Amino acid sequence: MKLFSWNVNGIRAIEKKGFVEWLNKAGPDILAIQETKVQETQLTDSLLKIKGYFSYWHCAQHKGYSGVGLYTKEEPAISRGWGVKRYDDEGRVLRAEFDKFVLYNIYFPNGNKDHARLNYKMGFYYEFLNILKKELKKNKTIIICGDVNTAHNEIDLARPKENSTRSGFLPQERKWIDDLLNIGFVDTFREMNKSVQKYSWWDYKTGARARDVGWRIDYFFINKKSQDKLKDAFILNDIYGSDHCPIGIEITVGC
Repeated sequence: MKLFSWNVNGIRAIEKKGFVEWLNKAGPDILAIQETKVQETQLTDSLLKIKGYFSYWHCAQHKGYSGVGLYTKEEPAISRGWGVKRYDDEGRVLRAEFDKFVLYNIYFPNGNKDHARLNYKMGFYYEFLNILKKELKKNKTIIICGDVNTAHNEIDLARPKENSTRSGFLPQERKWIDDLLNIGFVDTFREMNKSVQKYSWWDYKTGARARDVGWRIDYFFINKKSQDKLKDAFILNDIYGSDHCPIGIEITVGC
């Protein structure tokens, strides 16, 4: 199976840039998208009814904000959020359960705005970690994907020293990724590409993509027990349309 994840930074905006055509050509078994910035009533038939795919959405209460979506060739059992109103209102989580694996598509909060949002982000992180500890007790492959909004190590961003006090590379944010790995998960890209310095997000305002001054903040994680099923992990940084690019994995687990 081939799985892609992409922060599209507005599904309606990227639709105008050839999103549907790209999806049809790329043909992943699953595409998880984040930061859709849409309400379901605003979705066109061309986005809702892509041939060969089921689609699912979790939208924020506020228009033009957050949101996640999922395109999948096989029909899963879907749940939205995790029953905590202050997080679920922002439309950040889709959980898809297939016969042989569980997929979490998540748009993690950004902590840049102020201290309150950083606290919100860290609360969200550890709420999810507690959920995963329970999920690990089940005998299924667990796949987590999405925009985590944190670069893990210095290799994961172009200018680590200059950004050491900025949300997205703070010690407490990076520690959460350590904690995730320590409870039994693997960063798929780093597992398959030990020393490759490649990014998935570039700042629009500074024209950072042209200079490849970026951050790797989009991830696929899998549980360690399923690590042998991972065949490849990659970043598609030649695909444009958003300030992020798609990432992906190939894995032998079936639906």
